[in-house]
Amino acid sequence: MLRYKVIEIFTSEEARWHGQPLYDAVVGFVREQKMAARCLVTRATDGCYENGEIASRKIEILSFNMPLRITIVLPSIEFDRILPSVEEMVTEGIVTVQEVDVIAHKTRKRLLPRQIKVRDIMTPSPTRVTQATPLDEVVRLLLTAVYTGVPVVDENSRPVGIVTQTDLIYKGGMPLRLGLLAASNGDQLAAVLETLASKIAREVMTSPAVIINGDKLVTEAIDTMLTKKVKRLPVVDSEGRLQGMLSRLDIFRAIMRESPEWTTFAGQRIEVSNLRLVSDISRRDTHAVLPETPVEEVIRLIDSNDFQRISVVDADGRFLGLISDRDLLGAFMPDHPEGIWNYLATLIPFTERGKRYREFGETLRSRTAADVMNVSIVTVREDAPIDEAIRLMIEKGLKRLPVLNAAGRFKGMISRDSLLRTGFASQGQKPAGS
Repeated sequence: MLRYKVIEIFTSEEARWHGQPLYDAVVGFVREQKMAARCLVTRATDGCYENGEIASRKIEILSFNMPLRITIVLPSIEFDRILPSVEEMVTEGIVTVQEVDVIAHKTRKRLLPRQIKVRDIMTPSPTRVTQATPLDEVVRLLLTAVYTGVPVVDENSRPVGIVTQTDLIYKGGMPLRLGLLAASNGDQLAAVLETLASKIAREVMTSPAVIINGDKLVTEAIDTMLTKKVKRLPVVDSEGRLQGMLSRLDIFRAIMRESPEWTTFAGQRIEVSNLRLVSDISRRDTHAVLPETPVEEVIRLIDSNDFQRISVVDADGRFLGLISDRDLLGAFMPDHPEGIWNYLATLIPFTERGKRYREFGETLRSRTAADVMNVSIVTVREDAPIDEAIRLMIEKGLKRLPVLNAAGRFKGMISRDSLLRTGFASQGQKPAGS
């Protein structure tokens, strides 16, 4: 048997707490506690109060103040924490308590409550540009932002497209991703911006924009993101005007804010179904190199596979560290700023780089992965719930996370996209990832 208690409140529709209907306030309070409790409100068909007032559906004495019963069923361990607040909220009514024996408590895990709407979690009043905005201005905006895409609007503030980092690189000619541009020296950045100034947003934007109405459910927005393979959605009002942006980061933050502590539930012998673990992500980036691998080969792998980081493992597959293009820039910039800049430049083919910078290539071949890898890396166990991976990504500002088994061996890299796909895959649907 599980030890539970039931709190029952006998009140009325007119009862208020800080101007809000009492039943709304109580339900909201219970929800905010993120505990293993069920709360329900029932409205009576007939009744009476201490003052002699009668509440009835009968047409001749129709009442607009019907009796209500608010019932909260919760584990006994939570009772002492919850009761004082509930009692304080009930300014009109009767509060009762009783112990009950629960033979089973089963619940289905959801990362987000299904009723949450896009406007509840979007980033409001986002930065936007027009179709005529020069690309150097677009890049300046993005260099100071936490996002890598900006919506393009018309004269009526309706989204007509979006300019992403990928658009800037492959259509605009930006030689490095935004993170590397931000870390480069002033002269190099100025030269890039001067080149980009000759083009405008309309020439490179992805159009039409994939949009979502703010009144839609977040689950529908996630489905749109996964189906259309986009990282962010411009959010519009009923007139089609831009009112916000919804990114994967917004969704993950909402998960951390709204979801209960599922591990605590398990500790209370509550049966939680539909658990998703990091190991459930079916496809992962598993590229790795040995510590003695020349840095030139590391750059070749990063360049040819279009990913920004690669793991370093020992001969037994144990994770040692991570190398990102930012680590490479930092390692070589003081002594070889021009060489490393051009080696990392997206638009210069790898073979051409070797011809132009033969001397610097010798330097790269003499340095190994162990010389440049970052060993202070956040990792996640493959048997961890995906909530934990999401929490780490949010708290540490990560886009990818190395996955290790219990022995510390590298099992792959998971991304925000793979977490989103796994966490919101339909029951019975095989999750995809990246």
